[in-house]
Amino acid sequence: MESVARSQPTAGADPAARKDETLIYRQSRWTRLTHWIWAISLFFMLLSGLQIFNARPQLYIGKQSGFDYNNTIFAIGAENTNAGARGYTEIFGHRFDTTGVLGWSGPAGQETARGFPSWATIPSYYDLGTARVIHFFFAWILTTTLIVWLVASTVNGHLRRDLAPRLDDLRRLPQDIVDHAKLKFHHTREYNTLQKMAYGGVLFVLLPLMIITGLAMSPSMDSVLPFLNDLLGGRQTARTIHFTVMVLLVAFFVVHILMILAAGPINELRSIITGWYRTDPPARDDNSTERSA
Repeated sequence: MESVARSQPTAGADPAARKDETLIYRQSRWTRLTHWIWAISLFFMLLSGLQIFNARPQLYIGKQSGFDYNNTIFAIGAENTNAGARGYTEIFGHRFDTTGVLGWSGPAGQETARGFPSWATIPSYYDLGTARVIHFFFAWILTTTLIVWLVASTVNGHLRRDLAPRLDDLRRLPQDIVDHAKLKFHHTREYNTLQKMAYGGVLFVLLPLMIITGLAMSPSMDSVLPFLNDLLGGRQTARTIHFTVMVLLVAFFVVHILMILAAGPINELRSIITGWYRTDPPARDDNSTERSA
């Protein structure tokens, strides 16, 4: 996630950049570092997580699972039909043919039954042990970085100053929604209301929930945090919540990338790579200049 750097440009900053009033130093080094650590960690966690999911591509609600229970809400599988082997995805009892992507996939003539296709998993071949090692390694990196970021941001006031929505932000929310729907973007130092809400939802809801449900699924954590399973409705329910959070994070990533492309990818990428961000020029006195992307 991003954070707004309010410090003045450093002594080593480009002198030409300091003369340009529209070019500001928006993202601190720490912000850029944590942003890319989280991005890389989530990438490897996603693909290794899909490999782990392939070991049992079903989701349940409750503490039990198996043939004796009717609590499956999601399943990916394959079945033999008159037309040959077909892959399917079943959601709340509604079945969809997903041959070639989910359930039954692979090179022509070499298709196999598997939940997610090989190109979407790490490793690409079935190796549950390696997938778990990769998944847990990056999970601890993400968790540690998130905790450090939360503590530091609380101490230095970044959470209160830059991410907490204020009353004025809530008042501007309807206009922000309209502007985004029209692809009109205002390039300023501060985040708009939708950005604050989206980043806050990821940082304070989705990521903590993903970590908590991940811990609840670990048998070794039962002795340390025995209440987690009961709190979440059982290990199978925790697994379902974990998967749902993953889907929401993927959806956030897609929208995030689309907004970057719509708002100006060069400016947005420069901000999160170098820290420098070009804002809208000051409005003229006659108000004839519209500050929109």
